[in-house]
Order: sequence, then C-alpha cells, then structure tokens
Amino acid sequence: MTKQLTTLALAAVLFAACEPNGGITEPQASIQSALAGQQNLDGDNGPGAVYTLTNQVAGNAVAVFARAADGTLTPAGTFATSGAGTGAGLGSQGAVTLSSDGRLVFAVNAGSNDVSVFRVGPQGLSLLSRTPSGGLLPISVTGSRDLVYVLNAGGAGNITGFRIDNAGTLTPVAGSTKALSSAAAGPAEISFSADGRQLIVSEKNTNLLDVYPVDENGVAGERTSFASAGGTPFGFAVGSHNLVFVSEAAAPGSASSYTLRSGSLQLVSGVVLTHRGAPCWAVVTNDGRFGFTGNGSGSVSGFRVAPDGSIRLLDSDAATTIIAGGVNDIALSGNSRYLYALGTSSQQAIYAFRIQNDGSLKSLGPVGGLPAGTRGLAAF
Repeated sequence: MTKQLTTLALAAVLFAACEPNGGITEPQASIQSALAGQQNLDGDNGPGAVYTLTNQVAGNAVAVFARAADGTLTPAGTFATSGAGTGAGLGSQGAVTLSSDGRLVFAVNAGSNDVSVFRVGPQGLSLLSRTPSGGLLPISVTGSRDLVYVLNAGGAGNITGFRIDNAGTLTPVAGSTKALSSAAAGPAEISFSADGRQLIVSEKNTNLLDVYPVDENGVAGERTSFASAGGTPFGFAVGSHNLVFVSEAAAPGSASSYTLRSGSLQLVSGVVLTHRGAPCWAVVTNDGRFGFTGNGSGSVSGFRVAPDGSIRLLDSDAATTIIAGGVNDIALSGNSRYLYALGTSSQQAIYAFRIQNDGSLKSLGPVGGLPAGTRGLAAF
C-alpha cells in the first residue's frame, strides 16, 4: 500500500555525483591479528578489518584491509568471490556487509547475478558459497540471525530471502520474493530492522521507503510504502530505539530521521539540509549519538542525534571533513570509534577517521591501490 507518492524531477548530474565511474597489490601486512580479533569478537578494544568489493567484470573480489587498534589500515589481500562485478557504479549501499557477529562476509556479484558468502578466519577469508540472487543485478544484501535478504535492481526488481546454515550455504526461502513499488523504482539499499522482524528498502526514483514484515518462517510479507521526506532517498542506517537515518541525494542534499514502529515509518526530522551535494550513504554510531552522511561531492557531514531521534548538523557548513575527488560509501568500525570513507579520486582509496567525543573527525590518512569501479564498504 502506498501512503503517498511525490514525483520530483531529478537531474542526471545528481546520480553522477553519487556514482562517478587496475587491481590491488599483494598484501603488505599480515591480516592474522586483525581478523583473529574480529573472529574472537573483541573488536570493541582490539583490531578488526575493513572490506570493499573490487567489482571487476573479469572477476569480483573482496579487498581486505587490516584495522589496527588505533584505526589505521593496511592492505591485507584480496579474496575472489568466484562471481563477476560490473566495473562501474552500483548506485547502492550494502553491496558488501557483515553478519551481526562479524564472522561472515556477504558480497553481491552484480555482473553474474549471485551472492558470495565468506567465513572470516585468522588467515583471511574463506569462500563458503556462491548462490543465485533470485533476480538480476543484486546491489545490496542484509543479514539477521539465519536469514539473508538480497535486493535485486535489474529487470522488474525484487527482494529475495535465504536461510543460511552453519556451512555458509544459502537456501531460498519459499515465498520470500517480493516486488518493489514499480519496475522503475531505482532501489538503493535493503536492511533488516534491529529486531529482524522487518525489512526496509529505499527507492531512489519513486522517492519511497518500503517496509516489509518478516514472519517467523523468514517470509517477507506485503510491502507498505511511505513517502520520503526528501528527494532521492538513497542509503540509510538503522540505529537504536528504532531510528532510521536516511540520506537524500536530491539537490540541495539532505537527511531525515524516522522511527519504525509496528511496520510504520514516522517522520521525526525532515529534510535537514547538508549544504553539500549528493548525500548518498548513511551510518549511525552504536550509541545513537551521531549520524554521518557520505556525500558524493566529496565530504562527510556529521549530525547530532537526540534521544527522540531528531537530528541537527554538527557543523554550520555541514562539512565535518572534506575528501578530494568524491565519496562513494562510508562505514563504521564495529566499536563505532572509526569512520571509513571510500574515495573516488583518480586512484580509489579508503580514508580513515577517528570519531572524537564531539562527533568531529580526525584524519588517520588514506590507503590506496583500489581499482576503478570499486564499490561497497563494510567494517568491523
């Protein structure tokens, strides 16, 4: 059921800012201590890792960067998905994600229409399975307990659910494939709610946020669509207390916050301007105090999140930090102490920042060597 549909005329340059269009060198550092820390779930105080997709047509791979306890990154190798990428933009958030315990990595292969599952180990990633996504052009994936759902953007578009077993094998959930609002929806992200009982999907072209209930059998129910407060809802983050923090890429750029209750999205703060172009990716810290948008124009904007879910900019010019050449995704470490941004300059790189007590960002420097077309970002 559609609550409201507002049609906005969107400039093509806006999408270009969110998606501006080589291989990684051999590992320069041992990944063992970083991934052992992640595997043992001591990322609160110890090391971890950051993941992105090379997204190459000739063969997709997960590029891994070891994260030291101080947040700095070191290249730690690439691990083939056995699938194919597109070599270009995906227009999404969540192309690579982690299980809630950080022990599994899920990666979409948009060029071969499937999803790869890896296990995290002290020596790197082990490929466990590769499974058809249930549609065309998978661009975003999310997991909750033993359920995994994939957002397929090609063709008519859909969401499709899977059960994952202890061996990392994905088995389709009968009846889980559900349509988007239209074949021209232009979806960007899928994510479970915090309790795993609902799924949220953002639709860029229709300016809708979709909510699907998930029953005890893991089957998604019928979609309810809600009008986005701002134009072109793109990436979003699910925070504590049912918060949904959404980036809105339509000019002049904004973010909005909602609460999700009983399948209904209720607006809290609508269209808080970022004053920075193409805010397309969003994260919220674990303590719910701060939200950040990654802006395709080349910056990260910080927001203070109040206990009631309302948001306000941390900086009057909305540029908590500037990243020359553009941004194409952002992610937080598992302990929310560090923010990482995927840069899209002439040589793609991951930029690392420490989140200060006031929400400001302290640069820890970039790590390059990524091929053009690299997309998606996840961290632990």
